[in-house]
Amino acid sequence: MTQQDGSDLPRSDGAHSTTTVEQGRFCLARCTCGWRGPARRARSLARTDAERHTHV
Repeated sequence: MTQQDGSDLPRSDGAHSTTTVEQGRFCLARCTCGWRGPARRARSLARTDAERHTHV
């Protein structure tokens, strides 16, 4: 089962909005711009990937 933090709705203002998604034993970060981070076993690493993406 997939679980999500946040919303996958695209933003009209062009800002990046990231979420974390759990897929089995892994967690990955996603952004409304289409970017996806690598699958991680630790949620904290997926959140760090998302934070780094929004500051690029």
